[in-house]
Amino acid sequence: MTFPGSAAWRHEDARTGFEVTRFRRHEGGWLVEGATTAVEDGAAWAVRYSLTVSPQWTLRSARIAGLGPRELEIEADGRGHWRLDGRPAPHLDGCLDLEASAMTNTFPVHRLALPAGGRAEAPAAYVRAADLGVDRLEQTYEHLAPGRYGYAAPAFGFACVLEYDDTGLITRYPGIAVRHPATVGA
Repeated sequence: MTFPGSAAWRHEDARTGFEVTRFRRHEGGWLVEGATTAVEDGAAWAVRYSLTVSPQWTLRSARIAGLGPRELEIEADGRGHWRLDGRPAPHLDGCLDLEASAMTNTFPVHRLALPAGGRAEAPAAYVRAADLGVDRLEQTYEHLAPGRYGYAAPAFGFACVLEYDDTGLITRYPGIAVRHPATVGA
């Protein structure tokens, strides 16, 4: 599995903005560093992140910073236990994924490795861009066809079909983001 060295997405519909990410192999998994900025509901926000993802495609650590002094440190044991800024976060028990941007929907698709027609619940730690608060987000993925997954997040009343390239990197997240063409297959 090889991701491109970098990728970029343009936000669409729900917000206006851009996300840029770099991928590097790290301890058999990945180090993903990036930034995303947007104007959403009349408010501007920016977030920069550094994520460590295990070879099993579970988040192990994250450092997330927004505009201003707030930074968030996340640690996960890969078995569904989380710490936020060094404190246990039992409300996230059972989550194996981080939902923080269009790009982070890449990880559960790899981790789940669903066969065609397969469906799975994949609760995630959801990081809010505006204040870096973290909530539990119930979500599901269904493998519809090669490169196409049904996605639903009932808390937001949201469902769509996500599209991925041959590496499993998301290319289209309807209503949220689309991968910049210059980075597709780069």
